[in-house]
Amino acid sequence: MIGIFYGTRPEYIKIAPLVKELKDKGVEHTLFQVQQHGTLLEGCDYDFIIPIFESGSRLNSITISILLYPLPQDLDHVLVQGDTTTAMAVALNAFNNQIPVIHLEAGMRTYDNMNPYPEETNRRIISSVASIHLCASEREKDNLEKEGHHGIIEVTGNPSIDNLVGIKTSYGNKVVVTMHRRENHNSLEEWFKSIDGIAASSDYEFILPLHPNPNVQRYKDLFEHVKVVDPIPHSEMLDLLANSIAVISDSGGVSEECSYLNKICLVCRSVTERGQSAYEIVCATPDALVKTWKGLKLENGSYLSREGSTCPYGDGNAAEKIATILKNVIFS
Repeated sequence: MIGIFYGTRPEYIKIAPLVKELKDKGVEHTLFQVQQHGTLLEGCDYDFIIPIFESGSRLNSITISILLYPLPQDLDHVLVQGDTTTAMAVALNAFNNQIPVIHLEAGMRTYDNMNPYPEETNRRIISSVASIHLCASEREKDNLEKEGHHGIIEVTGNPSIDNLVGIKTSYGNKVVVTMHRRENHNSLEEWFKSIDGIAASSDYEFILPLHPNPNVQRYKDLFEHVKVVDPIPHSEMLDLLANSIAVISDSGGVSEECSYLNKICLVCRSVTERGQSAYEIVCATPDALVKTWKGLKLENGSYLSREGSTCPYGDGNAAEKIATILKNVIFS
């Protein structure tokens, strides 16, 4: 029995294709919903509400709650995705109970513990206890091998790309904006003012589905030229990305999706664990974002010259590859 744990919306979006494939292949598994982001899915097998401890830190509350959670005795393996605090704490809990850990989206690195924070440290902790590492690309496999990690290390692609297969794309008049990363919270005012300035001097319609985090919401009134909307379902977000002219984001998942959809993504981060695609352009500061935008010249066709680049994060068949590996390794 594989226990699959997820605690945030992006985690569930990325494991959903794998869950379907495991069902199709008859691989026994159980879904555990940890409510780091509240209720995510109706009909999961276990729903774990995180109590808030008086620790002064929500990250500590999440970690403590999960470490105190008694894992079911019938679990042969535990699978976690990515680099959230939920994934790290579940992996550590499983390790302490001598349950082998499967890490999906393994090996991503910036080698800067504060960028992204706390994700960089979380994923390195998971790598240290995992016995099966499922990597999005060869670069992540190389990272793990250089660090001396053992166990099974396989390049499978990222199941998030599986969600994009068959989506039709066009180059419309919209620029999609997303900003939420914790390491950007102290500079969000500067980022948002720069983005609003870009929008003011552009003929494109800028749309920002605003993240619900209070540290992000507090700046929503800064915008005069960007359309701010409530968070939208993932399917609608994919349609928006697929028909945009460009994207401005600090999200790793969004930059992966843009790489597959052939959309330029201006990545608002000082460093990224991805950055392997011709469509990802890192802008370390708000000033760099403004300068990069001015140099894009989207109207003259230079944008389309990037078409045909291979997406480094998968071909849309990751879930099938992963399910086959797990079935062969665990249940053969």
